[in-house]
Amino acid sequence: MTWQETHKVLLVEDDPALHANIKEALTAEGLHTESVFDGTLAEKLLQKHSYRCVILDINLPGKNGYELCRGLRSRGADTPVIMLTAFGDLDDKVSGFDAGADDYLTKPFYMRELLMRVRALVKRAENREARGPEQPVTVGDITVYPEKAKVMRQGKELTLTPREYQILLKLLKNRGELVSKRELIKEIWGSAFDANTNTIEVYINFLRNKVDKPFGKASIKTKVGFGYYFDAE
Repeated sequence: MTWQETHKVLLVEDDPALHANIKEALTAEGLHTESVFDGTLAEKLLQKHSYRCVILDINLPGKNGYELCRGLRSRGADTPVIMLTAFGDLDDKVSGFDAGADDYLTKPFYMRELLMRVRALVKRAENREARGPEQPVTVGDITVYPEKAKVMRQGKELTLTPREYQILLKLLKNRGELVSKRELIKEIWGSAFDANTNTIEVYINFLRNKVDKPFGKASIKTKVGFGYYFDAE
């Protein structure tokens, strides 16, 4: 089977013209595309079927894109999700990523860029599958179970957003080695964020409040001008 035949895409967009244009572009690439115009029907499809990628508008009738993405992640699905929105504010992007989105495109956008991002996300997911199950990562008194996206510290499970979890896992895997702000943004947000934003600082603060503060710890360290590291001591 060809790459296109094995990669089914779900398109959820309520604007008729844009919906038609995206579906035409995906079909022209040979991608098998299922498409719907509202969040309620999209949720039913996501519960019954698996997809290689979901292209998801935020403002939808029925359930919105944030709700759909959170529901997908709560069921343990790691299907790549690209969110589409007419808004480009940082807060909107943060909300999308916190809901579990993998990428973000602000309207209007070039169809070629959308197709490139679909391919990149699918390839990343395939590489993850090829590596097989990830083993638990333990540093000091904290353990992460990647297969369940579960984080434990001193016997207590921590509740993190998808992006908080990814940042923490990256820091833990580096086992005390410095991780630059640019490296974190590139790995976790890809091209969707400018490395000059204060997004990472905001998330590091969130993490400290959830991972360190309740346990009287100061494990997540900042080296000003360089980056961040996890100090198990």
